[in-house]
Amino acid sequence: MLAAGQGGLLDVVAHPDFAANRRLYFSYSEPRGDGLTGTAIAHGTLAGDGSRLTDLTQIFSMPLATDTTRHFGSRIVFHDDGTLWFTIGDRGDRPRAQNPKDHAGSVLRIADDGSIPADNPFADGRDGAREIWSFGHRNPQGAARHPDTGDIWTVEHGAKGGDEINRPQAGLNYGWPAISYGRHYFGGEIGVGTSAPGMEQPLYYWDPSIAPSGLAFVRSDLFPAWEGDLLVGALKYRMLVRLDVENGQIVDEERLFADRFGRVRDVRMGPDGAVWLLTDERDGALVRIAPRDGVCG
Repeated sequence: MLAAGQGGLLDVVAHPDFAANRRLYFSYSEPRGDGLTGTAIAHGTLAGDGSRLTDLTQIFSMPLATDTTRHFGSRIVFHDDGTLWFTIGDRGDRPRAQNPKDHAGSVLRIADDGSIPADNPFADGRDGAREIWSFGHRNPQGAARHPDTGDIWTVEHGAKGGDEINRPQAGLNYGWPAISYGRHYFGGEIGVGTSAPGMEQPLYYWDPSIAPSGLAFVRSDLFPAWEGDLLVGALKYRMLVRLDVENGQIVDEERLFADRFGRVRDVRMGPDGAVWLLTDERDGALVRIAPRDGVCG
């Protein structure tokens, strides 16, 4: 892998049957020579003593690599049907996200061996890349499976504003860069505005941006008041955001721990029901959050 710009090791998840097969999956920025890179997915078997990975096997590599080191994505989520979902950003080349035959700016779905599920929206390859589930995304750095419905939800960076929560549906276009609730960093308007025919609206958006990274649904006896809500890490404002989810809609927002831990790069629910945060700092930390005397801390 190549650790440069926004690239490097992007995500690591355990196979649902990890206890039996010891298999870990990871996404990373893959060097291709001549300074080109692309997002890739591989898996390996973790040794019993945890010291190394063996049987390394790459199962996906985006065909069109470029010399940019921006917007690789990438988060991995296993669905309970055994499929593997992952995200790729637009690689800093905005128009690519509007091409369903280009993996950049997409949510993708494959089997755990890299094969293509027959019910993918472009499985025949005629109208889009066979791995693509949805397109028109800018740079999704969070993804999570709803614990009840099984739907995959994502969170993606906007530009200057326009960060989005989406629930990607098969074959649909989520608009970037034709529509957005943000503006370019230099202040200019993006695309044609906030809506256009044939393009989906986000479930929720932020303006100004919070620079979201990491996404998790709360399913925990430790946080009964948060049950079913979404937790989003934020690089900007260095905080954790809780989104109140009711009947599949986001109805309220609470901002927590601002400037307490640093830039929150990822958020996960632990097997003990605690919330775990990973910070993106020179002295980065892994932070466990659980109630103490009725207060989170």
